[in-house]
Amino acid sequence: MNLEGLRYAQAVAETKSFSAAARAYGVTQPALSNGIAKLEERLGDKLFERSPRGVTQTAFGTRILPLIEHALTALDAVASEARRLTEPGEPKIRMGVSPLIASRLVARAFSTVQGLPAPRDLVLREANMQELREGLLAGQLDIILIPAVAAMPRFEHRVIDVEPIVVISPDATQAAPLELEEAGKDCFILVPDTCGLTTFTTQLFQAHEMPLNSYPGEAASYQVLEDWTKLGLGSAIVPRSKLTSPDVPHRALTDRGREVQISFEAVWSADSPLGPDLLRLADTLAATRS
Repeated sequence: MNLEGLRYAQAVAETKSFSAAARAYGVTQPALSNGIAKLEERLGDKLFERSPRGVTQTAFGTRILPLIEHALTALDAVASEARRLTEPGEPKIRMGVSPLIASRLVARAFSTVQGLPAPRDLVLREANMQELREGLLAGQLDIILIPAVAAMPRFEHRVIDVEPIVVISPDATQAAPLELEEAGKDCFILVPDTCGLTTFTTQLFQAHEMPLNSYPGEAASYQVLEDWTKLGLGSAIVPRSKLTSPDVPHRALTDRGREVQISFEAVWSADSPLGPDLLRLADTLAATRS
């Protein structure tokens, strides 16, 4: 049986949503649906029923899905034990980070790893969200630091940082915060949906049932966002740490007087041979967050 199809089915069972499961694995919803359809064809019956009320398991799925979970757990245990046996005492932690992660958070991770009972080296890899998820699933990364914008079933999670969101615009000369409802009247320049910022922005407006007016083009970097706002192409939403300078015209974004923040999380496998160290790393980052 196709391993991806089994993982997709388990993700849908846990999230109760085809779209959430697709986001968790960094694939399109049609690709995930096609993988599950092929699995159902191989098994001989449907695992899920979709209706306006959501996704439910069929009677057949209720019997089969626990077996799929057990099978995947066993397969992951094989890979974990193989890594433990072939890399005994491996003195490094491979950490993936989203470009949205602030440098101060990476610095905290370095100091934390150096202070572990058994000091290790920290090997960093910066990549987009999909590549980081795939690296963690394939065992190429031990832990990833990403915006908390998508579910990753069967992994350990710990919120390690929160950061204020600001709005950059050429006329942001006022010191007063900008209310989300007022900001909704602006046109926003977005970046490609790879680092998690566009996902966060979209979810923020959807949660408040507000339309997101976006510029038809996309900026390649946070610096370009600032440059384009100066040209009057629109406004931009970014975490405060991504401002190139405190002098960049910006206003704090608030929702009914409360600061809008983005959360970041550490994600790792509980079955990792480095599990105790990864847990200690995540807990320390969470305890020292600003």
